[in-house]
Amino acid sequence: MASVTLKGVKKVYPCDSVQKKAAKKGQAEKAGDQENRPNLQITEQGVVAVQDFDLEVEDKEFVVLVGPSGCGKSTTLRMIAGLEEITDGEIYIGDKLVNDAAPKDRDIAMVFQNYALYPHMTAYENMAFGLKLRKVKKEVIHEKVLQAAEILSITELLERKPKALSGGQRQRIAIGRAIVREPKVFLMDEPLSNLDAKLRNQMRAELIKLRQRIDTTFIYVTHDQTEAMTLGDRIVVMKDGFVQQIGTPQQVFNHPANLFVACFIGTPQMNCFQAKLVEKDGGYAVEALGDVFELEQREQRILREKKQASCDVVLGVRPEHIALAKPGAKNSIKGRVELSELMGSEMHLHVDVEGTSAVLRVATPESLEEYCPDAAHIKEINFTFIPARMHLFDPASGMNIVEV
Repeated sequence: MASVTLKGVKKVYPCDSVQKKAAKKGQAEKAGDQENRPNLQITEQGVVAVQDFDLEVEDKEFVVLVGPSGCGKSTTLRMIAGLEEITDGEIYIGDKLVNDAAPKDRDIAMVFQNYALYPHMTAYENMAFGLKLRKVKKEVIHEKVLQAAEILSITELLERKPKALSGGQRQRIAIGRAIVREPKVFLMDEPLSNLDAKLRNQMRAELIKLRQRIDTTFIYVTHDQTEAMTLGDRIVVMKDGFVQQIGTPQQVFNHPANLFVACFIGTPQMNCFQAKLVEKDGGYAVEALGDVFELEQREQRILREKKQASCDVVLGVRPEHIALAKPGAKNSIKGRVELSELMGSEMHLHVDVEGTSAVLRVATPESLEEYCPDAAHIKEINFTFIPARMHLFDPASGMNIVEV
């Protein structure tokens, strides 16, 4: 087991002359506008896949890199593994600088998205292959393979070849192959993305159990925020090669650093409204959707300390933090229901308020009856925002003006 440290890590892929010309044109058009940069920034050096990545993963910690496709998370994982050379920065595994170390010398094990099993070998042989290459004794290999198989509940599958296994079983074999090596660090690159929804949920639970049993350092890459929230001790949210926020799942969900993190984490995603922050007599309120919402004491204190002036803001409120209200109640907003989605134990209401869209998450369909006489054919609904759960973002930078 070991810690993993990344200091100022950068990855640039060289590009040809045509791409360089496009880069110059793009930079001229977007000068001074960092928020509008392309998904992967193109510079004179080349395509920037990862930029100034700093992270310290503690021993036995489970850290998840999450973000949309093309944000640089898999590239970062491959640099840790030694499968990609780094352009700049330093990577340490334990106390050892591994910038120039070969993958086999880093004492890591990687689980890939596509399983990467040898089709002509049995499950047992696939799991044992790495140890055979290291010339480990047969009896030791046998013991380690059986032990890993027991942990993963795949003992009865050891004599089968990959073509006779389901996707979930193949992924367990791939994980078992990593376990038998007893590495310092486990690296996992979207290992569940090829599985169907039900199997993915089962395997996610298995990974949580596995982590508890083998108690080592994990770095896990996914674009699925549910995996990130349920698996990680900490989450690293990435976009366009840049780290947007690092924190526990609760911190990232409840205190997003910027508008991107706020909208990326959470299902359904956060509602965003054009609003105005108003300062009057040392107090602050938000004007939105034709009403005025007083801020909580915590937000009031932070804004006073920053001497924040009145300004335009983006008001962010998660669907689960919008409460149903009765007509005429304080801060009650009337909206027209355009669509209702029954999700079993809850409903998602898509509401229009004079051209502005919002999504409400209602705990149970029955809870609508108190607020709407004809809940089965709901046309209009009144709602309000929970003041303690409102987020304020700078429209220009996207940064959370209360959390920074």
